[in-house]
Amino acid sequence: MAVRRITRRWLINSFGVILVILAGLVIVGSFTVREYYYSLVRQALESRMTTLSALMDTYANDSSADFTSEIRSMVANFEEKNRMELMAINGQGMVVITSSGFQSSEKLSTPDYQEALIAPNGTGVHRGEINGEHVMSLSRRAPTASEELSAIRLSVALTAVDKQIWLMILLIASLGLMVVLFVAISSSYFINSIIAPLGAVGNAAKQIAQGDFQAKIEKKHDDEIGDLADVINYMADELANADKVKNDFISSVSHELRTPLTAIKGWGETLRDADAGDKELIQKGMQVIIGETERLSSMVEDLLDFSRMQTGRLSLIMSRMDLVAELSEAVLMFTERAKREGLSLLYDEPEIFLTVIGDKNRLRQVFVNILDNALKYSDSGDTVEVTAKAQGDFAVITIADTGIGISKEDLPNVKAKFFKANSTRRGSGIGLAVADEIINLHGGKLTLDSVEGKGTTVTIQIPLSVNGE
Repeated sequence: MAVRRITRRWLINSFGVILVILAGLVIVGSFTVREYYYSLVRQALESRMTTLSALMDTYANDSSADFTSEIRSMVANFEEKNRMELMAINGQGMVVITSSGFQSSEKLSTPDYQEALIAPNGTGVHRGEINGEHVMSLSRRAPTASEELSAIRLSVALTAVDKQIWLMILLIASLGLMVVLFVAISSSYFINSIIAPLGAVGNAAKQIAQGDFQAKIEKKHDDEIGDLADVINYMADELANADKVKNDFISSVSHELRTPLTAIKGWGETLRDADAGDKELIQKGMQVIIGETERLSSMVEDLLDFSRMQTGRLSLIMSRMDLVAELSEAVLMFTERAKREGLSLLYDEPEIFLTVIGDKNRLRQVFVNILDNALKYSDSGDTVEVTAKAQGDFAVITIADTGIGISKEDLPNVKAKFFKANSTRRGSGIGLAVADEIINLHGGKLTLDSVEGKGTTVTIQIPLSVNGE
């Protein structure tokens, strides 16, 4: 369908315009050729008439000569009688004598003769059909019009001229047709060189739309269509990667959700069948259920925040706040967990205030996500160190761990949605993406530096509030 539309548009916009232009050129060329040949005939008639008029003037001014006899002799002995006909016309408009010897008993009423009688220069010209023959005639009024002679008239048949004109028009039309054929053939090749790759692009796009991200387009030319093929192939690769990441994310989230649900279900069944007097078992089971429920709640909140971020609905409630207070609270939340997992969580709370304009709940969420990652990707005996300071116009928070680190290949992608650098550790892969978006909304910057096997450092920069602003 698209191919047919392109061809139709080309026929209308390009080929149609070319046809109109060529048709116009053929018409103008034909008209020019016709006028050119007719002008040559007229010039020949006028040239010959000028010579004859000079003779008539000579005869008219020679008193010793019989003017009428001389004119008759001039007509009878006309040298070019094989090419054109010369005739003498009397005062009644009757043809007195012709160079061909033909005499008419009818009064001459041709337009050229009538024009010559009244024209100031005494000359009249006419081209048209006379007695079924296409002729051109030129009449010249006699210098001394009388009953014996009022004018002389030259007439030439245009049959041979018309034939030559039609031959020239046919030649022009043939040249125009050749141009049209050349344009049609060359354009057809050009159109096909566009349509065929576009068809391949369309087919590949359909395959990609149906989920076949392995579909590729062969790049045959280094032009715009070749660039389009590169873009489509790149898009397919990116979609394949995104699809893989999405599937990994779904698998990871499913696993993350299943683990606490399994624990909750297991302890629920245990407590259901437990002795009501076994308070220690009941307390332990309730702690597990509450902890796993909080874990589920945190995961669902991350998913909701990610959804809001994707749709641009992640909103902030901004106020003037102390960043150190929220950071200290977040560190306190992970102190016991760090002890349980054999990690050293080092934090020396600064005595200064780091005042910023921000959403304290969202910023605490950022610290929680990053601290959770730091502990998650560290092993027993590792250290997580948290620092906070003012540096120029920014509050700078640093969370550094000596954990497993991130490979050089994965580091550029760690802030991308769904991405997990290490699939052996729990997590959905969206916490860091949400944290990065929150920091960006505060006008700040979140950066990561990591060496695989040595640890990761996350640095957060947020503009300090100046004069209460």
